[in-house]
Amino acid sequence: MTSSSLKIGFIGLGVMGTPMAGHLIQAGHQLFLHTLGKVPAALAETSATQCTSARGVAERADIVITMLPDTPDVAAVLFGEDGVAAGISAGKLVIDMSSISPVETQDFARRIESLGADYLDAPVSGGDVGARNATLSIMCGGKPEVFERARPVLAVMGKNITRVGGSGDGQSCKVANQIVVALTIQAVAEGLLFAARAGADPARVREALLGGLASSRILEVLGERMVKRTVEPGFRIALHQKDLNLALGAARQLGLALPGTAGAQQLFSACVAQGGAAWDHSGMVRALETLSQFKIGDKPA
Repeated sequence: MTSSSLKIGFIGLGVMGTPMAGHLIQAGHQLFLHTLGKVPAALAETSATQCTSARGVAERADIVITMLPDTPDVAAVLFGEDGVAAGISAGKLVIDMSSISPVETQDFARRIESLGADYLDAPVSGGDVGARNATLSIMCGGKPEVFERARPVLAVMGKNITRVGGSGDGQSCKVANQIVVALTIQAVAEGLLFAARAGADPARVREALLGGLASSRILEVLGERMVKRTVEPGFRIALHQKDLNLALGAARQLGLALPGTAGAQQLFSACVAQGGAAWDHSGMVRALETLSQFKIGDKPA
C-alpha cells in the first residue's frame, strides 16, 4: 500500500462493480469487499479482503461504496440486519453509485448523516465499457465538502465527475441520462432498421452516420452490437426498465408528459416478453424487428 492509500469498502461486484473495484485496488487502495455469491476470481486473487457482511465492510473501511441494482437493494445493504448502518461510525463516508430513486436517496442520506457519517449519491453512466476503461461519467449529489473528499476516489473510476447539487440530485441527473439513452437507442435502432430494409448495408450506414450530426456514443457502441446482433450484457434491459420506471413514476408525481420515455419502456417490455430481460439494452432493436417482421442483416425481398 502507498502512503496515500485509503481503506475503501466496495459492496456489489457485478458487471460494473467488479472492474470499478479493480481500479481502486490497482491504484493502491486497501479494499474490503462484499457481494452476493462469490467474489469474482479477478478480485479474489488480489490483496482485497473479503467480508461476510455489509456491516463488516463498514467497520473496517473509512469509505464505503455501494454499486447495486435497485432501490430496495441499497436500502437492505444500508439499513438491513448486519447492514452498513450497523457498522458505520462518525467521520466515515458512504458513496452510493447505484442508480436508484432520488426521493429515497434523500432519506438514505439523512439516516446516514444522523449517525455522524457523510453521504454522497454518485450514479454513473458509461456502461460496462466505461467501467472497464475507468472512463465513467459520475453524477454526484451531496454537500460540496463531501464531494471534494470523494473526488480523488471517484477519479480512479471515471473521467467526467460533476457535482449536480444536493442529496438526490445526482440520481435525478442519472434518471435524465437514462431517458436520453433509451430514446437514443430507439432512434439508432429505427435508423439502422430502416436503412437495412431499404437495401443499404447497415454496417456502412453506421460508419457514415458516425461522421455527422447523428454521431453518438450509442451509435458507436450499441449500434455496432445491433449490426452484429449480439445482446450479451452490457447493461441489462431489466435494469434500464427499472430506471425508466423511476422516470415515469416521478413524471406522474410532477405532472410531466414523457411520451417518448413511455414508448421506449414498452419496447423494452416487448423484449422481456421474448425472454430478453438479461439482454443488453441495444437488444431493443429486436422488438422493432418483431414489429416489422424484418431483421437487421436480412436481405430485402
